[in-house]
Amino acid sequence: MKPRVVVFAYHNVGVRCLQVLLARGVDVALVVTHEDSASENIWFGSVAQVAAEHGIETIAPTDPKAPEVAAAVAKAAPDFIFSFYYRHMLPVSLLSLARRGAYNMHGSLLPKYRGRMPTNWAVLNGETETGATLHEMAARPDAGAILVQTPVPILPDDTAAQVFDKTVVAAEQMLWRVLPALLAGEAPHLPNDLSAGSYYSGRKPEDGRIDWSQPAVRIYNLIRAVAPPYPGAFTDVDRHRLIVARARLVPETGAPGASPEMLGELRSLPPGLTVTDNAMFGVCGDGRVVAIHELRHRPLNADAQPSGEERVIDLAEAGRIIQSSRHS
Repeated sequence: MKPRVVVFAYHNVGVRCLQVLLARGVDVALVVTHEDSASENIWFGSVAQVAAEHGIETIAPTDPKAPEVAAAVAKAAPDFIFSFYYRHMLPVSLLSLARRGAYNMHGSLLPKYRGRMPTNWAVLNGETETGATLHEMAARPDAGAILVQTPVPILPDDTAAQVFDKTVVAAEQMLWRVLPALLAGEAPHLPNDLSAGSYYSGRKPEDGRIDWSQPAVRIYNLIRAVAPPYPGAFTDVDRHRLIVARARLVPETGAPGASPEMLGELRSLPPGLTVTDNAMFGVCGDGRVVAIHELRHRPLNADAQPSGEERVIDLAEAGRIIQSSRHS
């Protein structure tokens, strides 16, 4: 008899892990997901669409603690509950409805980076490695026993989106490997030592504001951590929001378009954006420089809030904005 499962899922990890369960012949009795938000940039796959293509009953409650959610899960009578990038904590009362356990796929190497946005935080903090962990769900977030982990590298110029793509693949492969043992009751359950880890909360778009007085490595890590399709690292110039979509940390010895002589001139400038004849740069608090390869613009309203469409701007327009601010 096929094991019955209820899947709470969203985003690309949700899509790929749901597809793994189906490919392994698991009976997915119910999918619980989220309605896409009109205010969010939806750049990822749809769990609801995958479920619909396979004829799986799907609900999208605003609150997983609602009585009707517990009733739907109880009706499904699951052997297992899985959570794959579902955005809410599941109450213990709901987890207890799974006869053989409830498991979550988390985007870090637990116990490091428990909580929200683990990939973004890992890039922001300059980590060189992260990964995915399948663990047992408990009352506390990301605190249950660890079944299996897969590391992925964070290369020096990787954005969070690129690292997240690696994590999606790691999660898919890891679930494929461990699922037979889990269904057979033979998967290891290893300690999750929370004292050796860390917990991080969610991030808001405002957290992407660049403080040019900070060291260049910190600024560059911020740019990578929130680069599109995330909201982006930004700086406000008068009534303009300038979003640094692509950049690179310039070595102290110089780089194409930034000779040692030019770097010397840039270091004499105050921290902030500057435009030369053929390039855009951010001068940082420690005198090092970030070369900006793509700059996006959004106008600001009277309350200093973004109010128009985001668009890529060229070197000439960026120069006009920055020059006008210096003479205003």
